Formats: sequence, structure tokens, C-alpha cells
Amino acid sequence: MPKIKTLTKKLFNTVQEKVHDVEEAVEHALAPAWQLDDQGSIIELVDSLIKHAQELRASDIHIDPQNDSVRIRLRIDGVLQDLQKVSKGIHQEIISRIKILSDLRTDEHQAAQDGRFRLSLPGQPLLDVRVSIAPTYHGENAVLRLLSDQAQDFTLDTMGFSARDQAKILRAAHRPYGMILVTGPTGSGKTTTLYSLIKLLNTPAVSIVTVEDPIEYAIDGIEQIQVNARTELTFANGLRSILRQDPDIIMVGEIRDRETAGIAVNTALTGHLLLSTLHTNDAATTLPRLIDMKIEPYLIASTVNLAIGQRLVRQVCPDCKSQHPLTEAEYKSLSEILPPKSLKKGEMFSKGVGCDQCNNTGYKGRLGVFEVMVIDDAIREAILRKGQASELRQLAVAQGMTSMVEDGLSKAKAGLTSIEEILRILHE
Repeated sequence: MPKIKTLTKKLFNTVQEKVHDVEEAVEHALAPAWQLDDQGSIIELVDSLIKHAQELRASDIHIDPQNDSVRIRLRIDGVLQDLQKVSKGIHQEIISRIKILSDLRTDEHQAAQDGRFRLSLPGQPLLDVRVSIAPTYHGENAVLRLLSDQAQDFTLDTMGFSARDQAKILRAAHRPYGMILVTGPTGSGKTTTLYSLIKLLNTPAVSIVTVEDPIEYAIDGIEQIQVNARTELTFANGLRSILRQDPDIIMVGEIRDRETAGIAVNTALTGHLLLSTLHTNDAATTLPRLIDMKIEPYLIASTVNLAIGQRLVRQVCPDCKSQHPLTEAEYKSLSEILPPKSLKKGEMFSKGVGCDQCNNTGYKGRLGVFEVMVIDDAIREAILRKGQASELRQLAVAQGMTSMVEDGLSKAKAGLTSIEEILRILHE
């Protein structure tokens, strides 16, 4: 009897192993390349992951090591979504492959590294990939920013600027000197707005020079300079160098500190049109922010022509769009930040139900919501007396500025985005 029991147990274990092997074989055959196990090609895995992310319109790939697996997430339309978990056993091979592509040190595991590479995949446009690798508790992570050449096709119109705001921007952009500042948090599309303006102004009759960190898109006919900390080529030093290049128009990727702000203002005073970005909440906060950087109010009033505040909201998927009435909670939230009579209870708005075309999110693509503040005489007087951002905002609205919330509401009424998106992005 003991022998029979032993044989039965062995037979049972053998059958279970065979079943498990068959299940694994089927799973392996059905899985896409980015789900391959450690027997699969790491080169194929990384290429397929990037291709898959590009097909889903992702802007970033997050590869995050955890205790017993590696979590892969995609940022689609500004929101991170889980894609898959892969074996921890191939984590280091994935990171090494990304480092080789980016020309980074494969023997360095305890320091942050940044790089980039270009990838040409079958049936896909040429792709620039910006890479950031950092050591974490469970090993090195990697974040890949996908910069498709298709993104260069943006214009002020396709980005979502109204005809009225476009006219204000064009007037300021065609002035021979002064500053145009674009503001908003990280990931709000500021750089894309700057590139759209640069392309608009790019003619053989003018010299355009930029200093950027990093250079996101290469544009023909424009001299683009990459910030490099190792050679002490900072925004401030780069801006000094640009002035010896006989430019007409200058773009500075970001005004980060007092030194860069001071040189930028002096550059705008000496007959150059300067475009740049700042990290502030809205257009009105831009001017007090420059005062915080120790720039004299009279210099700000003399140089800043225009301030653009912006955010990105997700567009309702056109394939599964449906109408729904404004809820009581939405009405209450919007009433706190909108002028009276700008919306009605029970008003109908669009919402995505979710379908295969939008990966069941209800959203597909993004567009901007903006406020464009023209610096007129009344606002200049307020700057000279160091007026608060709230006063500057009131003066701008009085002269016809449409706030970001109002711009967002008009796009929601047009069925381009949803009320939930407006509240998620703009309601603080």
C-alpha cells in the first residue's frame, strides 16, 4: 500500500507539472512581447514596449521595480495607467538595455543618469525617447518620455486657443521687443506653446536662437542650444552667449532663478523679443513671481507684453460620447469659481462612456485651456506699485481676459471635454 500511495503521488505531481507547463506555453504564445518571461529577447521586449506605448498615445513609460516584480505603467492623456507586471528576474536586463540605447554607464547603479535615443520602428514615425534612471529602494527605475515628430504639427489653433486669444498672441509676437511668458505647472504644455510660437515666427528674415533643457524637438532654420551643467552652460550663461549670436528672437526654456530672470529682462529691453516659461499657477501670478526674483517693478512693466496661463484637459472620446445633465455637486463646485449666470442647473454636457477606441477611459487626446493676459497701462501701473496677483487678475478680466475656468467651461459646452475634467484640473 505505501508503494501504491507513493506511485500515485508521483503520477499526480507529474500530471500537475505537465498541466502547468502547457498553461505556461499557452500564456507565452498569447502574450504580447512586453509580457515575455526571462527566456524572451530583452531587445524585443523593450522595442515592443515602446511601440505598444506609442500606439496607445502614451507620453511616458514608467518602469518601477518592486519587491518581487517590476511594474510597468503608461501615462496616457496625462493620467498614469497600469500596463503589466513582469518578472523581477529580468529587471536588470531591461535597465541595461535602456542604458545601452541611451549611451549611459551600465556599471553605475547608485547614481541618477539622464540620456536620450532615437528609435525607428516598423510602421511608426521616428521617435525621440528621453530617459531618466534613478536608484530606488528595490533597484533602478526608468522613466521614458516619448517625443514623436508628430507633436511638431501643433499650431495655436489645434492646441485650443480661441480666435480672440490667438489675435492677442499674434499682436504681441509681432512686436520687435519685449517678453512673452507662458506659465503653468509641469506637464501643462508650456513648451509646446513656445514651439508653436517659434514656428510661427520662423522666417528667413529673422534669426531665432534658443537655449533649452532638454531640446525636445529639432526645428529647421533655428539655432538650438542644449543646457549642459558639466560645461557650466546654464540658462544664464547660454543667454549671455546667445546675445553675441546676433539674434532677433530668443527662446529660453525656463526662467528658474534670479540671474536668468535679470538677463532675460535686460535682453528684452535691448531690442529683442524673448519667449520663456515660468512655474506659476496662472497668468496673473507671473508678474509678482518676477518681483520675488528681485526684478525691479519698472523693468517688469517695461518688458512683459503678454502672459499666458494654461492647463491640459482630456478630450471626450468622440466614439463613445454621450450627454448627461449637470449634477448638483458639479453645479455647486462650478458656482464657486464662475461668474453668476454662466451656467444653469441641469444643463447638458458631454461625457465618454468608454470603448475600445479610448481604452475604456472615455477620453482620447488632450487640448489646452488658457487665459491670455495682455499687459496694458492699467496693469503696468499696478505692477509699479507692487499690486497683488488678485488685483492684476481683476484688471485683466475688466479689459476682457477670459479665465482658464471660463475657457474650460466653453470647451465643455462645445462637447470637447467634460465637467469632471475641468474640476479635476482647475478647481483648487
